[in-house]
Amino acid sequence: MLAKLGPLDADRIADLRPYLESVPDPRSRRSRWYSLTAILLVCACAVIGDAKSIEEIAEAGERATTTLLAALGIRRHPLGWRRSPKPVTIGRILQALDGDALDQAVGAYLADRHREVASDGRPSAQVRRVIAVDGKALKGSARLDAPRRHLLSAVTHTPVATLAQVEVGGKTNETRHFKPLLAPLDLADTVVTFDALHSVKANITWLVEAEKAHYIAVIKSNQPLAYAQLDALPWTSIAIQHTASRTAHGRRESRSIKTCSIAGNLGGIAFPHAALAIRVHRRRKPTGKPESRESVYAVTSLDTHQATPADLAAAIRGHWGIENSSHHIRDVTFAEDASTVHAGNAPRVMAGFRNLAIGTLKLLGADNVAKTTRAIRHEPERALTILGITNKPHTYGT
Repeated sequence: MLAKLGPLDADRIADLRPYLESVPDPRSRRSRWYSLTAILLVCACAVIGDAKSIEEIAEAGERATTTLLAALGIRRHPLGWRRSPKPVTIGRILQALDGDALDQAVGAYLADRHREVASDGRPSAQVRRVIAVDGKALKGSARLDAPRRHLLSAVTHTPVATLAQVEVGGKTNETRHFKPLLAPLDLADTVVTFDALHSVKANITWLVEAEKAHYIAVIKSNQPLAYAQLDALPWTSIAIQHTASRTAHGRRESRSIKTCSIAGNLGGIAFPHAALAIRVHRRRKPTGKPESRESVYAVTSLDTHQATPADLAAAIRGHWGIENSSHHIRDVTFAEDASTVHAGNAPRVMAGFRNLAIGTLKLLGADNVAKTTRAIRHEPERALTILGITNKPHTYGT
């Protein structure tokens, strides 16, 4: 699995340390033995090596060699030994850490690496970047006196990387955090996809007019006028413009897409900057069960000369795929839903480190994050070059 990452040249991989140094230290200046950057690096390397909890992070630090601890910035004791921080130290710091600052540092690091990967070998006319806005609950963080934490993230479709993340309190609060989530990002000529919950006209107007971005918005009954207008379009007289099918996981799926230009001079659709109406028809046939059919409507600011039906279908499918390419990995590979970390900001901070691990490995080409993290656990020095934090001249990889 590590061989699939290809040659890992430390000179070509961005160093994580300068990004983590921007995170403020919540501790008093007195009695600091470990620097905050060193502790965060221990956490980052442990999580990318399959650590799922604070205890496992501390255990990974205990197994680390003196050379590895030195590269991470762990201070040397006057007697000559280096020792990784204990679980209580790590837990106390993660609880008090500024979650916004860490998410901004991780997002900036992944954004820079995503930009390098996207431009590598591409012609000057690059394919538009597509970002999905989606929320996720941290189920294990709930307690009798406190609800579960809920995070809203901006995730690139291909390759998958979380560029921004904010805590929103609950799913119903997601729309209020739409602008604060995306405002720090460079969205010019980027396509943003989101579900019906975020199809709020004020947010769409800001996205197109202020950020110069495009959007693909799913329309459901929470936008009754726009939904009725889309449903009334003459879809039966429009030919299918793109189809795709696949058989996997015990079911056969097929999707077809139709698009219809929206004439603004004839009234258009009751949705800001809508240029195309979209209807996606999905058919699913599980083995041994009856076939189900569903039609989904959407609108986009992209015109016919800016995106083909295949491009639109890929973007819509990519948004639905975030559940498998990011959320499923966090829940299954890193056991996020089963995590009982709940005190302070620790649940959000741990989610940030999981985003860092997934994004970094996906950008390097890992097609199975679970197997790759287990391989790194047995060779922890690999995490140094993967995160660009090694000072060694030796190059890891194949």
